Amino acid sequence: MAVLMKGKHITSILDLSTEEINQILKVAETLKLERMQRIPHPILAGRNLAMIFEKPSTRTRISFEVGINQLGGSALYLSSKDMQLGRGETIADTAKVLSRYVDCIMARVFSHNTIKELAENATVPVINGLSDYEHPCQVLADVFTMYEKFGELKGLKLAYIGDGNNMANSLLYVCAKLGMHMSVASPGGYMPKDEVLAEANKIAAKTGSKLTVGTDPIEAVKGAHAVYTDVWISMGDEAEKEERLAKFQPFQVNSKLMQHVDPDAIVLHCLPAHRGEEITNEVIDGPQSAVWDEAENRLHVQKAIMTLITR
Repeated sequence: MAVLMKGKHITSILDLSTEEINQILKVAETLKLERMQRIPHPILAGRNLAMIFEKPSTRTRISFEVGINQLGGSALYLSSKDMQLGRGETIADTAKVLSRYVDCIMARVFSHNTIKELAENATVPVINGLSDYEHPCQVLADVFTMYEKFGELKGLKLAYIGDGNNMANSLLYVCAKLGMHMSVASPGGYMPKDEVLAEANKIAAKTGSKLTVGTDPIEAVKGAHAVYTDVWISMGDEAEKEERLAKFQPFQVNSKLMQHVDPDAIVLHCLPAHRGEEITNEVIDGPQSAVWDEAENRLHVQKAIMTLITR
């Protein structure tokens, strides 16, 4: 049975029920198949998407802009330098004005509070294209990639190796929502925040998901169906570069670590990758890599999200 999502904000994976996540995956599957068959689907003809970027982007901008075009709509790229937002206009006023012009807002920002304030004041749906706290669009593409590879998601295990950052937060939430198991291996001091783990475990208790956090990458990847990593030095962390490189070196996803993974397991990375740091060439370009499918799936999942929530 279809779940009504029109007008819904997606600021966090926590905004979505398990049923809504599964519906996004099913719609993405249909839209991907139609694109492969060259079947037009101008579902959002005449609709306009405002894209706010405080941080540069490759996949987020391209997937949303190409996606809304394929759905028959149009995209408007807005950097903070292009808007009065960069000259002192409030986030609330910006949200109210944009709501009078466009049908949906996607924002890729530094602070999660910006996303929340946009959603609180907009009368059209707001999508979190990335914040310092979460990256819901990316992890929906990640689980869609696992869905394509393995079918049923419930009971699958994902191992996340590296920084307990916004990616780890959203992955913990989505795994808990879907009844997937997740193991995190991070250096001490770089693990996911206690409040994220508490919320994720509360959800996991209802879905049968098992979430574990530790400092041993080898233990984390045992039995995993997917091994996931992200950059060690995100935008804003450059001042800590040398310290982070030293502490994270034992957490590199390389051929030695992959010896402890099932041969059918896949490797995921949200990109951009710092090759030779968090992941090696032989792994990201190897036979177990699903990174390029994962990157493509940003397009299909973004289209599904816009289709389901845009009024």
